[in-house]
Amino acid sequence: MRFVKGHGTENDFVILPDPDNEIDVTAAMVAALCERRAGIGGDGVLHVVRTKLAPEVAHLAGEAEWFMDYRNADGSMAEMCGNGARVFARYLVDSGLAQPGELPIATRGGVKLVRLGAEGDVTVDMGLPRILGESSATLGGHEYTGLHIDLGNPHLACVVGDPVAQVDLTHQPGFDTTIFPTGVNVELVNAVGPRRAVMRVYERGSGETRSCGTGAVAAALAAAHLTGETTGSWAVEVPGGLLTVTLEAETSYLTGPAVLVAHGELVLP
Repeated sequence: MRFVKGHGTENDFVILPDPDNEIDVTAAMVAALCERRAGIGGDGVLHVVRTKLAPEVAHLAGEAEWFMDYRNADGSMAEMCGNGARVFARYLVDSGLAQPGELPIATRGGVKLVRLGAEGDVTVDMGLPRILGESSATLGGHEYTGLHIDLGNPHLACVVGDPVAQVDLTHQPGFDTTIFPTGVNVELVNAVGPRRAVMRVYERGSGETRSCGTGAVAAALAAAHLTGETTGSWAVEVPGGLLTVTLEAETSYLTGPAVLVAHGELVLP
C-alpha cells in the first residue's frame, strides 16, 4: 500500500491513494497509521477515492471526480477538513490526477471548490458558516463561552481574554452533548488586532492539533462577530503557521500552504 505524508500549517495527514476504492479503511487501520511512535503519525487520514466509486457520495460524481474520505486520528469519520482539503488538492495536482486551477472536491460536507497553482498557497471555498447560537466548554477547570458554528462539521469558537497559549488542552473539553451529540471542535481565540486573531484548537477525534482549517474560519467569524463585522479578511495565527480567512456575504474562503513531505510504502501488521 502506497502512502504520502503532507501538512497544512503543521496539521498533518497520511494520504492513502486508492482511486478504485479497493482498500478497506478501518478505524483500527487509521488509528495505527496516525500513531506517532508506532505508525507514520498524523492528525488524520486522507483517503483518495474516485467519487463515483464511493457509495456514500456517488451522487456527487457529476460535480466532482475525487472524494476526500477524511478520517480523524482515532478512525472516526469527519464531514470536512479545511487544511486537509488543501493538502488533498495539492496531492492530486502533484501526482498528475488533476490540473492546476479550480478543482471541485467531494466531501461528506458537500462539494468544495479549491483553487491552486502548480505551486504556492491553496484556497478553499468553505461555504457560508452558520452561527447556531451560544454554548460553553470546560477546559482545565475553567468554563469558556463561545459561538456554536456549523461549517459542515461542528465548532465552538470561544473568544477569550486570557492568552490562549496558557490554556491546558491536554484533555478533552467538557461540552453539552445534547447540542453536540457527535462531538465538537473547540477553538480558543484571542483577538489581537484589527482583523487578526490567535487560535488554539482541540479537535474531536484527534486532540490538540497545530492547526485546523475549519476551526480557523470559525475563529475568524467569532472574532468578527465580537466587533460587529460580517465581512473582510482575517489573519489567523495558529501554532503551525498563518492562515487567511476571507468572510463574504454568501461564503468564506480559507487560504494557506499545503506541503507534501514524503511518500513510500506501508507495511501493516
